[in-house]
Amino acid sequence: MAETYECFKVEVADYVATVTLARPPVNAQNRRFREELIAIFDALSDRTDVRAVVLIGDGKTFSAGADLKERPGLSEEIGAYPRHNRTVRESFNAVMECEKPVIAAINGAAIGAGCVLALCCDILIASESAFLAMTEVDVGLAGGVSHVRRFFRESDARLLIYTARRMTGPELYRMGVVSACVPAEALLETARGIAREIAAKSPLAVRAAKRSFNVTENMPLRDAYRFEQSQTVALASSEETKEAQRAFAEKRKPSFKS
Repeated sequence: MAETYECFKVEVADYVATVTLARPPVNAQNRRFREELIAIFDALSDRTDVRAVVLIGDGKTFSAGADLKERPGLSEEIGAYPRHNRTVRESFNAVMECEKPVIAAINGAAIGAGCVLALCCDILIASESAFLAMTEVDVGLAGGVSHVRRFFRESDARLLIYTARRMTGPELYRMGVVSACVPAEALLETARGIAREIAAKSPLAVRAAKRSFNVTENMPLRDAYRFEQSQTVALASSEETKEAQRAFAEKRKPSFKS
């Protein structure tokens, strides 16, 4: 990716993109951060040399959340809050709607909007020193409930939101929120290992699987499974699926062009 960014670093190798939050000192999210996040993930959706994405924070923090220095003037300017909220929503949507699976490598504090950003990813991995926290109630605000509910059980979600308590990597692993909790020095390679595993699969099938997760999340079971079946029908006649099936039968690694 030729573009350079103020708030991020992006590198691609072996079909895996590593997107690093790089807005020191704590990767706080301001308007520029969100606009770049949207641009990056829209581009990654389209890139044929990217099949999976790792999202990690630079330094000791994943993201400390929204940059509150932007907030005081929002309530005074007509139309400012709707514009702000739209940008916030779309920055999260860009990650969720990215056609490639996104792995959050939570390397440190993920607070408020930082916590939500991690929860927008497909797979969550945490370091032993990381934690998630939703601190909105501490500053007289509220938000993030719908995203928290996707990964936390109801009682734990309410505990997180109502108390603004920090939940550490080992706790998150015990609760089933993250798929792994590893020492800090092993975090990035663990996440990239999962990404490379995904990248070795049929890109069309992986994209269809992510589409099924996104589209069917709030559907009744009957309608959701019918949608998934339609994805299988669409894939069945593709050359990529035929190659995957030939490779499976011949006990070899498949060769995908997309």
